[in-house]
Amino acid sequence: MNDYPHRRYNPLTDSWVLVSPHRAKRPWQGQVEKLPAETRPAHDPGCYLCAGNTRAGGIQTPDYQDVYVFDNDFSALLPEKPSEAFESPGNSIFFQAKPERGLARVICFSPRHDLTMAEMSTLEIRKVVDAWVQEYQELGAKDFINYVQIFENKGAIMGCSNPHPHGQIWAQESIPDEPLKKQKAQLQYWEKHGTSLLGDYLSEELAKNERILFENAGFVALVPFWAVWPFEAMIIPKRAMPNITQLSDAEKTELADAYRQLAAMYDRLFQTSFPYSSGIHQAPTDGQPHPEWHFHLVFYPPLLRSATVKKFMVGYEMLANPQRDITPERAAEMLRATT
Repeated sequence: MNDYPHRRYNPLTDSWVLVSPHRAKRPWQGQVEKLPAETRPAHDPGCYLCAGNTRAGGIQTPDYQDVYVFDNDFSALLPEKPSEAFESPGNSIFFQAKPERGLARVICFSPRHDLTMAEMSTLEIRKVVDAWVQEYQELGAKDFINYVQIFENKGAIMGCSNPHPHGQIWAQESIPDEPLKKQKAQLQYWEKHGTSLLGDYLSEELAKNERILFENAGFVALVPFWAVWPFEAMIIPKRAMPNITQLSDAEKTELADAYRQLAAMYDRLFQTSFPYSSGIHQAPTDGQPHPEWHFHLVFYPPLLRSATVKKFMVGYEMLANPQRDITPERAAEMLRATT
């Protein structure tokens, strides 16, 4: 299977990925990325996320000492409904639209402009985890919020507009498409088996030990069997929990440590500050218990062969099906070799 084209199924999203291992040998004459400047000051007077600096509209960022959360100055979501009538034409299935209320916040991981999660300590990241929990609880408690998406974009090639270590939290009325796919799959599995889809999957992954990157007392990091991105990874709690509010004090620290380990592992792979988009998929905040949910973190890094060669989702991937050249087993082997 690791030498011939084949398709792999993702039971979490009911989708497929085409794996073409033999293509990893092809010469590369495509786009080569420029390496970002690695040297940054601990405090940048021109950075609107650095402590004490002025943000857009004259808002001053306080002199924060660890983690700082604020409402996004350029929020993609707004809490108010439009005052005028919202046009959604007739009964046509072709022109459906509806208002979408929500809130968006920015979370600064550290006042240090020159750090990344890979370079922060477990105790520093633990404060980030605590903030995630608080924000999920606070935003999810609002009567018009049904889903809270916590995520991080790292690196300019991931569209990150500011290198200061930070993430975002978008909370909205509707459940977005990707979590909704996982909601449906996990519920169907729970109703059929009475167990967690990811819990059962994790048990089999641990038994096979082919794609495991590392584990600690509470979490396992692995390259999923159905990975789409070259070095895609997941962090899965060993104990099934619908959302991060169920984390024990010890598990919060273990999650922080797992995040740090994986981010550092990425950096060592190609000796660069590895770009990625990461996020937490967890139960909706719609007032239901959601025993089917097993929360987890996903990491989608775009680097393919080196620090300067990026994986593009174009052509066949856009028109037909996601496709990858490096097998998940080979990706896990390469990541493990960095330790």
